[in-house]
Amino acid sequence: MVQSSMRPRGTGSTSPKPRPSSLRRLKARLQFTGWLQYILDAVPSLAFCLVAAAGRATGALQGIGLWLPAGVALLLFVVFVFDLVTVKFGLRPTEALPQRRDELGAFDLMRARRSCRSFQSRDLTEDHRAELLDAVRSYTMPDRLIGGRPVRFEYVAASLTVWPVVGAHEFLVAIAPRAYDRVAVVDVGRSLQHVVLHATRMGLATCWIGPGADQKSIVEHLGDRFDPEEDHVVCVCAVGYRSSFKPLALRGMQLIQRRRLPLTSLFFADPHFRKPLDVTRPPWAAYGRSYEVCQWAPSSFNSQTTRCVAVADRSTGEERPSRFDFHASTGSRYYAAVALGIWCANWEAGCRALGLDGHFAVLTPEARRVRGLPELPRYDVSWVVGRRGT
Repeated sequence: MVQSSMRPRGTGSTSPKPRPSSLRRLKARLQFTGWLQYILDAVPSLAFCLVAAAGRATGALQGIGLWLPAGVALLLFVVFVFDLVTVKFGLRPTEALPQRRDELGAFDLMRARRSCRSFQSRDLTEDHRAELLDAVRSYTMPDRLIGGRPVRFEYVAASLTVWPVVGAHEFLVAIAPRAYDRVAVVDVGRSLQHVVLHATRMGLATCWIGPGADQKSIVEHLGDRFDPEEDHVVCVCAVGYRSSFKPLALRGMQLIQRRRLPLTSLFFADPHFRKPLDVTRPPWAAYGRSYEVCQWAPSSFNSQTTRCVAVADRSTGEERPSRFDFHASTGSRYYAAVALGIWCANWEAGCRALGLDGHFAVLTPEARRVRGLPELPRYDVSWVVGRRGT
């Protein structure tokens, strides 16, 4: 999900790449120097100030019509200065350590998890760091992966160049094999999401970062833990303690990103994605909130690129769940595969909480008994109902 590492490898074309415009270069510079979040705060203040100035100069605005935009401009300017002082320059009171969330059930924990855009300046405690890294080791063990290729998460304590997060200075860097392996990328999403959920139970804040992470910055801080011939940085996850001090622009972005597609656009009862799955009727209702926690799973740009097809077994004359096939709705090699892996983790955790047996498997078209399907959405992995080997 790192922007510079997401581009497909050479295709044989020798045509020169288009040069980015001056505006895009300026945006990138502000973004990766940590100023864009605050500049966005200042833009509406400047806009209202210009409206007030133009209204006064032309006589179009008088009385309350003039003072209203001027007052809004002043208020937004005060917020801009406050954000600069408290967040950019860190002049703010010390915030408390969070409490653990051990009392939450699996579904409430997954719904309680929110992407954090602003972190406290304090480091993780030794106990928190040790527990987090234990979870990393546990969820990346070979026998817990869907595929046969290793993935790993390297801990980095440094202020990586990332956007739009502020204050983050501890990260998990997700690394897969350099040679592209789709299932390995899915494993990155699934394994790291399990770590994220464990961190959420600990009371820690997390944020998945894909195109907002600078590849050069990450590789520099990894040092000899990164081999460019063997390794590929897929994405990073910021981890730490949530701060209540956050730039206004980031608050607005989070409100927009809270929107989600309805379940009828995500879960289907046919392989052609034409018939929405009725999750309220038996036997599909047994999976309860597992649908909901997938609906609210994070994805790059909140694009929700994962789709699921429920397959029934009617061999006994009674409709029973046989498997759930997970598909990516775009051709993205990394973004969509990681998002699908995150869905897999949430689905798996939900089924475990409900006591419903199942396991992941990558099935051939023959095993799935499907033909003539469109190129997209593309199949990636199935949740096969029942215990493995039965």
